[in-house]
Amino acid sequence: MRTGTTLKGAVLLAAALLLAVVAGGCAQKGAKARDYPNKPVTMIQIFTAGGPLDVQSRVVEKYWKEYFNNQPLVFDYKVGAGGQVGMTEIARANPDGYTIGGFSFPHIVLQSLGPQATFKLEDFAFIAQLVCDPTVLAVNKNSTIKTLSDFIAEANRKNGEMTVGIVGTLSGHHLALLKMTDLLNIKVKPVVFPGSADCNTALRGGHIDAQVGNLTDVIRNQDAFRPIAIASEKRHPWLPDVPTFRELGYDLISDVRRGYAAPAGIDPAILKKLRDGITAICQKPEYLEDMKKAGLWVEFMSGEEFYQFAARFREEALAIIQKHGLI
Repeated sequence: MRTGTTLKGAVLLAAALLLAVVAGGCAQKGAKARDYPNKPVTMIQIFTAGGPLDVQSRVVEKYWKEYFNNQPLVFDYKVGAGGQVGMTEIARANPDGYTIGGFSFPHIVLQSLGPQATFKLEDFAFIAQLVCDPTVLAVNKNSTIKTLSDFIAEANRKNGEMTVGIVGTLSGHHLALLKMTDLLNIKVKPVVFPGSADCNTALRGGHIDAQVGNLTDVIRNQDAFRPIAIASEKRHPWLPDVPTFRELGYDLISDVRRGYAAPAGIDPAILKKLRDGITAICQKPEYLEDMKKAGLWVEFMSGEEFYQFAARFREEALAIIQKHGLI
């Protein structure tokens, strides 16, 4: 009896100690979440400075301290491979909430499926989508190309040597270009740039024939660019005179969505703080006005919704890149 009683007591003591350790760990974790952030938060930027994602993040930075304990947002540019370098950095970062990153969709899905993939979609905890940027085919204003028909004729005349700028491979622009050339039944020569700012500079300088880029690129370069067609469901309020591809007989819908993510494994309480803070910033009238001035079309989506949206797209993306022999 005494042995049984002793054994029972030992088991109860061990259970109590285990509960104490678990409770202590939870309390410590809760304290960290309550105090978050108590030091600067690093924002990894996956494209070069001056591009739409960078401009978006600079607007967010303006209001960041108000919702995050007066702590600064520090930018760290990890550029290369169409955003893959930076997104890999986000995925591999310490999931303590002090390293987050800006990213682009569908790049994050396409690159997770590629032969040189260094991350998977499940490596991220999405915070929010802030922007939806429709894809626009544009040329330099001095170009003789004035319509989509002109563009097709010039592409055929150059027989695969027409140069079209895109940002990155296995990126949203790359995917749009693949779809576009299939639909228009043309061949072009893609010219890959590390960021939108670089691609815009090349088009402004007449170093490429055309660009498959963002609405933001056109709005910010209206003095130098001529938009030919937009890949949205209907004409865009900011470019009311530019026809959609659908209007012109080609079923091309394409956009780049931009948002923020943390590494998977982040404390749910800290993730909630990040999501709540970004949501609050995105509702500020001053923020909305700043985004409009920057030429960024605001379309908010919660982190959970954005993740599910990306996950659903994965099957379609896989089919497209397999068709073109990219994996």
